[in-house]
Amino acid sequence: MSSPAAIVIPAFKKHTASIIVAHGLGDTGHGWLFLAENFHRRGLFPNTSFIFPNAPNIPITINMGMKMPGWFDLLSLDARDTRPQDSEGILRTRSTFHSLIEAEIAKGIPADRIVLGGFSQGGSMALLSGLSYPKKIGGIFGLSCWLLLQRDNHWMEMVKEAGNANEKTTVFMGHGDADQVVAYEWGKKTSEVLKKEGWNVEFNTYRGVGHTADMEEIDDLTRWLEKCIPQADEKETKEEPTPEGEGKL
Repeated sequence: MSSPAAIVIPAFKKHTASIIVAHGLGDTGHGWLFLAENFHRRGLFPNTSFIFPNAPNIPITINMGMKMPGWFDLLSLDARDTRPQDSEGILRTRSTFHSLIEAEIAKGIPADRIVLGGFSQGGSMALLSGLSYPKKIGGIFGLSCWLLLQRDNHWMEMVKEAGNANEKTTVFMGHGDADQVVAYEWGKKTSEVLKKEGWNVEFNTYRGVGHTADMEEIDDLTRWLEKCIPQADEKETKEEPTPEGEGKL
């Protein structure tokens, strides 16, 4: 199933790190370009390339079966719904996300200088894909999201199959306590499950915030990212411009 090309914002200086950000249901990669723009306006992450993948248009059950950009089919947002999740779609997207990481490694970026994250449905996929990736990456973040494939601990089986390579990888999570789309309790419970299994999770609550990412959350994410992928100093990078040809994938 084909997807529109990912959007790539090249590093301003020598490319030494990459951040992959996955959008939510019904959105596109363009919806999160503001993140790279925000960082660049402030002179942050000059050595980082930003990748904004686009989900394919697929039938979405909660959208009356009509097609829209989605990483997997979403049957319901009701915690009482016991129907199986779209494991086929979830696993397909996990492979896509792993391929995005591999593409950055092929450019010479070490796995531990790559961060995978996302918002809502994209955040859920980022958590699962990052935790079950077979090499240690620099960080994983999920905003307003939840842990997929919890039934029968299927998610943990995938983590173990990958050798639990990311057991030491830090995880950032943020959730508005007024979220009426993805329940705040889902995000909070996800952080508790991950902490119980041994992950270093930073979970932040944003009072009165709905299903969105406000600037306080972006500031917290920025602080966390600066620890995950410290940038090279000016002296090391000023003579090595970003290679030509970096653009849309």
